[in-house]
Amino acid sequence: MEPRHFKHWPPGLPRHLSLPQTNVYYNVEVSATRFPDKPFIIFYDTPLSYAEFRDEAERIAGYLQQVCGVKAGDRVLLYMQNSPQWVLAYYGILRANAVVVPVNPMNRTEELRHYVQDTGATTALVAQDLYPQMAPLMQSEAGLQHLIVATYSDYLKRATDLKLPEFVAAPRETFNTAGVTAWVDMLQRDLTPGPLTAGPDDLCVMPYTSGTTGHPKGCMHTHRSVMSTLVGGVQWFSRTQDAVYLSVLPFFHVTGMAGSMNGPLFVGATIVILPRWDREAAAQCMQRYRVTIWQVISTMMIDFLSNPRLGDYDLSSLQGIRGGGAAMPEAIAHKLKDLTGLDYVEGYGMSETLAATHINPPQRPKPQCLGIPVFDVDARVVDALTLQELPAGETGEIIVHAPQVMQGYWNNPQATREVFVEIDGKRFLRTGDLAQVDEEGYFFMVDRLKRMINASGFKVWPAEVEALMYKHPAIQEACVIAAQDARRGETVKALVVLKDGYQGQCSAQDIMAWAHEHMAVYKSPRIVEFVSTLPKSGTGKVLWRELQEQEMARAEGAKPS
Repeated sequence: MEPRHFKHWPPGLPRHLSLPQTNVYYNVEVSATRFPDKPFIIFYDTPLSYAEFRDEAERIAGYLQQVCGVKAGDRVLLYMQNSPQWVLAYYGILRANAVVVPVNPMNRTEELRHYVQDTGATTALVAQDLYPQMAPLMQSEAGLQHLIVATYSDYLKRATDLKLPEFVAAPRETFNTAGVTAWVDMLQRDLTPGPLTAGPDDLCVMPYTSGTTGHPKGCMHTHRSVMSTLVGGVQWFSRTQDAVYLSVLPFFHVTGMAGSMNGPLFVGATIVILPRWDREAAAQCMQRYRVTIWQVISTMMIDFLSNPRLGDYDLSSLQGIRGGGAAMPEAIAHKLKDLTGLDYVEGYGMSETLAATHINPPQRPKPQCLGIPVFDVDARVVDALTLQELPAGETGEIIVHAPQVMQGYWNNPQATREVFVEIDGKRFLRTGDLAQVDEEGYFFMVDRLKRMINASGFKVWPAEVEALMYKHPAIQEACVIAAQDARRGETVKALVVLKDGYQGQCSAQDIMAWAHEHMAVYKSPRIVEFVSTLPKSGTGKVLWRELQEQEMARAEGAKPS
C-alpha cells in the first residue's frame, strides 16, 4: 500500500529526486555561466552579479589555500550576519575544498572557544562588528591563526534610502595584528585556487547543534546531503531563475542556508539580503524588487503584519511564503491570507537534516502542521521505547531515513550511536520530537522528548545555558527551564541558588546582564528566580522536569478564566 501522504503530493512532481553528483560549489559555476550579468545578491540597493560573485569566491579560495594554508577537508569558521560576504565566504570555503562551520553571530567568546577547539579550525572569516568576540582566540590555546575581517559597508556601492543599521554603515577599521587580514586586502591579492576536488561524499558544511549535554555538536553534512535540501526545496515549490527571494532568515541556520541562499543560487534566482530583521525595510524591498518568495518565522510575521504602515506598500508580487521552526498562530495565518491571498506553508527539519524532511504540499497545506515527508524521505512515528511504528492518531517519536540526514556528529562517536537506530535494514535518525500522523499522512508536532526551549524558533538547550551560567562567581546551582512568553512563544528562565555570602549582594538583573554578555542573546535568561534549593533525585540529579511542570501549571493558573 502506498503511504497515505502520496494522495496529496504536489501535482506534476516525481516522488524520487535525482541529485547532482557534484560539489555544491559547482552550482556557482553553472549559474554564473548561464546568467553572468544577472544580480545574484541585492544588498541595500547594491547588486552583485553572478559573474562578480564567482570571481570573488575564487579569490577567497585562493587566499585560503595559499596564505592561510587551508587544505581539503579542513574546517573553516564563518561568523557574520547575513551579507554578501557571508555568502561569498561560504562558497569560497567550498571552492577551497574545505568545510564550512557556520556560527551564530550572537555567540560570544566562551561559546566560540568550543567551536574553534572542537573543529580544530585555524582560520575564521569574521565580520568587523564581531571581531572583538573572536580576537581573544587568536594565537591562543584555542588554535586560531588566521582571521579575515569583513566590513559590511564595503558592499554598499550605491546610494540607498533604506534604513541602514549602524553596524552595516560603519566604515572599515584597520587591524595591525599578526594573522588578521582585511577582506578587501584578501581580494586584492587576486590569488587563484587549485582544482575543485571535493566530491558528493566529502564533507561540505558542519552546523552545530546542542542537546542533553552542555557542549554543541557538529553535524557532518556531505555535498550530497546539502544538495538534497537545496534541490528539493526549489523543486517542491517549482521555483525558477526569475524568482526573487527576500532572504531575512539567518544563513547560519540550516533553514535560511538551504531555502534562502543555496536553493536560489542553484536555479539562478536573485536574493535580497537583510542582515537584521526590519519590517519597514522588508516591505520596501518587497515593493522595490518585486519579491516573489519569502521564507519567514512566526515572530517576524507577527511584527510585519502589525506595521500600521503596511497598507502603503504594494505586496502583490508575492507568490509564496514558507517557514518553520515554530507553528504560525492561526489568527496570524488568517491575517496573512486576508492581506496577500497566500497560505503560510510550514515545514519541519533539523540541523541534523540540513533543513526540511517534511513540508506541507503548497496546493493543500494544513495550518500548524509539519507537513508530509518530501522526496525519498521515510519518516515514521514510533513508540519511543519499542521503536514499533504507531497507527494514525497515536503519539510517538519521529524517526527519519533520508538523503539529507547527516553522517553523524563530528568527533563524537558516542552521541552518533545514540541518535541512530537501524530498522528494516535502514539507518534512521531519532529526532526526539513527539508527533502524530493524521489519516491523510500529515505530521503534527505534539511535544518533545528532548529537553529544549523553542524561543522565537531558536532552539535553546538548557544544559548548555547551565554550563555557561556556572562560570558566574555567585552561582552555586542553576536549572534552566522554559517559561511562556506572548511574543517568543517560550523564553528562558533560570532558577538559581546563590553561593553563601552573595544573598542580597547579587540581583536577578545582575545575573541577566552577565548572561547577556557571556552568551548569545536568545539563550540568555530573560527571567531569573532565586531559590534556596533545587529538587534532586536520589542520585543527585536536578529534577528539571518537576520544575518545568510547576512552571507550566503556574502559567496555566495565571490565564484568565
